[in-house]
Amino acid sequence: MFDLHQLRTFLAVAEARHFTAAGTALGISQSTVSQHIRRLEQACGRQLFERDTHTVALTADGAVLAELARDIVGLSQRAADYFADSAPRGRVRLGVSDDLTLTRLADLLRDVGRANPNLGVELTVGLTSALYQKLDSGRLDLVFAKRQPGDDRGVLIHRERLAWLAHREFTLGTDEAVPLVLYPNSSITSTLALEALNGVQRPWFVACSSETLAGLRAGTQAGLGVMAQSPLLMRAAGSDLVVVDGRAALPPLAEVEFVVLGRSRRLQGAPGALADLIMEKGPGLWA
Repeated sequence: MFDLHQLRTFLAVAEARHFTAAGTALGISQSTVSQHIRRLEQACGRQLFERDTHTVALTADGAVLAELARDIVGLSQRAADYFADSAPRGRVRLGVSDDLTLTRLADLLRDVGRANPNLGVELTVGLTSALYQKLDSGRLDLVFAKRQPGDDRGVLIHRERLAWLAHREFTLGTDEAVPLVLYPNSSITSTLALEALNGVQRPWFVACSSETLAGLRAGTQAGLGVMAQSPLLMRAAGSDLVVVDGRAALPPLAEVEFVVLGRSRRLQGAPGALADLIMEKGPGLWA
């Protein structure tokens, strides 16, 4: 029913929102672009674009086809790569930070298996600082985690502001020392929490410490204190966590950046293929 050339032209127009610009990007004439879109609309029996002399916009049917067309074109290319024996092969030792397990990480890893049957993933989940050490010592091929302060390596995937989280019944006065639930001091979130409190000279003490996010969540759920973590924790199954009430007068927390990086800036082979997939799908993990 669908011609791949027409679908590629359709996707180019959907991205550029301009017939001439799409033709330039594809190396074809504007008249050919118009012909491809007209034939595709005839095949669908639906109008795909609303267009006038100034703008080009997808219709509701066009938006649906855009999602499907990306899959169709992508699968076609993967099949061509596979049978041309150029599909990535091998096993990638991937490290991800503990908090990424709160996202749709499992969906991404399933996509890896579907897109590249010959590409295997050996997964390690842990503290960001430990993952960086393993990467630098050659025990990991790729890391998807928070960026360490002062480290400019990696491709930015997502930026997120941390939140002060506590059990919904937890209370804290403005003059009270803050009971913290945190990773060991080597972690990025712990460092940011202490910097924020020390910056306003707010006293604090460690009420609970754990090497795992599950341990931090358990301590916070038990009402032992507050933690500086991703707001995604509030959406976890069975969570009673909320953002700490403003009456506690806790200072604002900084943002953290999630990046993907390998042992070299130029990634090739299986690690490069997995990094490309993370760069493509990664931003959607927090949806």
